Amino acid sequence: MSCAADAQDRDYLGSAEAFTLHAKERIDLAARGEVGDHVLNPEMGPFAFATRPPRDAAVLIAVIERAKGASIILTQRTDHLPSHAGQISLPGGKIEPHDDGPLAAALREAEEEIGLSPGFVRPAGILPTYLTGSGYRVAPVVALVDPAARLTPDPGEVAELFEVPLAFLMDEANHQRQSRMLAGKPRYFYAMPYRERYIWGVTAGILRLLYETVSR
Repeated sequence: MSCAADAQDRDYLGSAEAFTLHAKERIDLAARGEVGDHVLNPEMGPFAFATRPPRDAAVLIAVIERAKGASIILTQRTDHLPSHAGQISLPGGKIEPHDDGPLAAALREAEEEIGLSPGFVRPAGILPTYLTGSGYRVAPVVALVDPAARLTPDPGEVAELFEVPLAFLMDEANHQRQSRMLAGKPRYFYAMPYRERYIWGVTAGILRLLYETVSR
């Protein structure tokens, strides 16, 4: 493919709105199904390290326009949380019985964690379910966020709120396949280091899923 054709194919990265519109089209065309940690670790199975029945969860892939271009909102979890402490995450959490599905759960969790009012969010669609080794079925909700939204992180859950350029995350050259030894075997995962931020594991896996969906 020529450089000109490649640039044209990535025109959807020109703005947050263009990207979410493109993402909606690709999500509507995508085959439904389940992906997850087990794709890189097929011998381990989808819930290899779960100690309880799988739980349904949802995260918000919040795309927002900034002066230097579109970004995706991420958080760094506080060190005292019982799971994934200190790690980089997308806003989200468990789908509770009172939630009206994954979209409602993702919006509720984003409001609780980072103070994002649902009125400033325009959903684009939901990616295929992402299964985690720790026992979650995660529904990733892609959405456009109004730049006028005021974000206030909950200090009990979020140590820091930050953004990473969309163009960086949607560039396959920045997707590293890494591994760590676990129970005597290598466990493979995606990582997308950005400056001092180490984005890896489920968060990087979901962002990789977003890339694979929009770039088809």
